[in-house]
Amino acid sequence: MEINLLVVNVGNSRVALGTFVAGELEHTDRVNVCEREQLVQRIAEAWRRIADRPNAEVAGASVNPPLMAEVEAAVRQASGRNVQWVGRDIDLPIPVLTENPAETGVDRILNIAAAHEQMGRGCVVVDAGTAVTVDCCNDAGEFLGGAIAPGVSLMLEALHRGTACLPLVQMEVPADAFGRNTRQAIVQGAYHGIRGMVRELVEQYATRLGYWPEVIATGGDAKLLFEGWELIHAIAPDLTLYGIALAYAEHHIKHGT
Repeated sequence: MEINLLVVNVGNSRVALGTFVAGELEHTDRVNVCEREQLVQRIAEAWRRIADRPNAEVAGASVNPPLMAEVEAAVRQASGRNVQWVGRDIDLPIPVLTENPAETGVDRILNIAAAHEQMGRGCVVVDAGTAVTVDCCNDAGEFLGGAIAPGVSLMLEALHRGTACLPLVQMEVPADAFGRNTRQAIVQGAYHGIRGMVRELVEQYATRLGYWPEVIATGGDAKLLFEGWELIHAIAPDLTLYGIALAYAEHHIKHGT
């Protein structure tokens, strides 16, 4: 089955696009939700790479329901295709063992599915975006659950809005062990707070799994927070796009469509 597929990941802050040509991811793009007047043009640019290839289709995933209808309309205008949504039109690619799978973010499930498909064993995915999620699967590829926390921007904005004097700062990698002024201290707290949370959670997951899992990082802030950290096996910015493509392929193979 030759996969010629435009994948669309509708997040809280961005819409990510990926074009798979004969099964290979050849083009990616990201559109901020505040710039969505560009959606049709950017989708059309991504679609053009597969428009003349056989069985070209569009698949998507969303954690931002209010934006889905707008994205669907943009896709139809740009490509003439309807979006096949994971979790609605396309089956989830792995078993989900949470109490209510329907309430579990589809991006979290797809990240774990793509990571397990590559690693072949239990692993952890840290997605550092608007929120930071830290999720785990076992060797069978079953989604066990995880944790959700505020992402960098939410954390910094909350400190600024919820206090009288703390400024809104730009995140960066701390240069020293000590924050020597207020801005540096805020950066220290956010940076090491997130990394410390990730380490603690991975240690808990390792105890339950019985071995230390590989940790894959994704999301817009992954490189800033985790690059060069020995805890992280790899940074995979397009992990969710691969997860959507995996779900699409497995669904149509299973159903013979």
